[in-house]
Amino acid sequence: MQAAQSAGDDPADAPDLELLARSLSPSRAADFMTCPLLYRFRVIDHLPEPPSPAAARGTLVHAVLERLFDEPAAGRTPAHARQLLGPQWDRMVTEEPDLAGMFDDEQQRAAWFDEAAGMLDRYFTLEDPTRLEPTHREMSVQAMLASGLALRGYIDRLDVARTGEIRIVDYKTGTAPSEYYEARALFQMKFYALALWRADGVLPRMLQLIYLGNGEIMRYEPDEADLVATERKINALWLAIQRARETGDWRPHRSRLCDWCSHQDICPEFGGTPPPLPAEPPADPATAHPATAISVPPPRPCEAVPNTI
Repeated sequence: MQAAQSAGDDPADAPDLELLARSLSPSRAADFMTCPLLYRFRVIDHLPEPPSPAAARGTLVHAVLERLFDEPAAGRTPAHARQLLGPQWDRMVTEEPDLAGMFDDEQQRAAWFDEAAGMLDRYFTLEDPTRLEPTHREMSVQAMLASGLALRGYIDRLDVARTGEIRIVDYKTGTAPSEYYEARALFQMKFYALALWRADGVLPRMLQLIYLGNGEIMRYEPDEADLVATERKINALWLAIQRARETGDWRPHRSRLCDWCSHQDICPEFGGTPPPLPAEPPADPATAHPATAISVPPPRPCEAVPNTI
């Protein structure tokens, strides 16, 4: 089992395809909870989706905030963050040329950049990056549960205080959810906390969601009972995914989120017909690995803002 690591530490390493077949990320878990058919389209069918301006803006803002901390503390200013927008956008377009076609004209493109710049400005009203030294940024984390399911994902930022407390930080370019959707938003963070806890036996002290769309911060302090319950939920979710694989029953679930789905033309809820299921080898429970302890990389203490971690 691989230890958690910063993204890109081992670019030459080939992925363990067998492990990926028995692994779950917060995004794919959210897909299945939102709509099993959406999970199928993304994970089983690997259907392409057109670039989304909102998703691309989120990727751009995340990239800028990650690289902002490459600068010495004094250089982490709103002006410098704005200067990073252009180079990071150019990199994204080089890696994914279709992104350049998202805009109808230069005016639309300029408005999109202004929105991204506004989110970066808002970030500086919520945190003072000159007082922070993140231990990890865009950190890849993996852990194996006793059930044989591998958890994997990327944490935007991991802060470790001098006293050893861990804070998991996630940037969101949307707005803070209503109380009704709060538990759904926290599920992703509890997923990461569970992975770290099962990897190293250390319970994160704080889960922090920074909403750059409206300038709010959601903080939550998990306990062991929270994470045990999260583990039960994830294992039950994985069993449901496996049942869908075995039966081929990937039922659509209509909700408000359908408005943003790019697969409506092949969704039964909208009068469409899904493509035939591709052939895939069935998962073999006998090949599941036993629980394995892994280690988070050695922490580099950060200066945390008082009373926030």
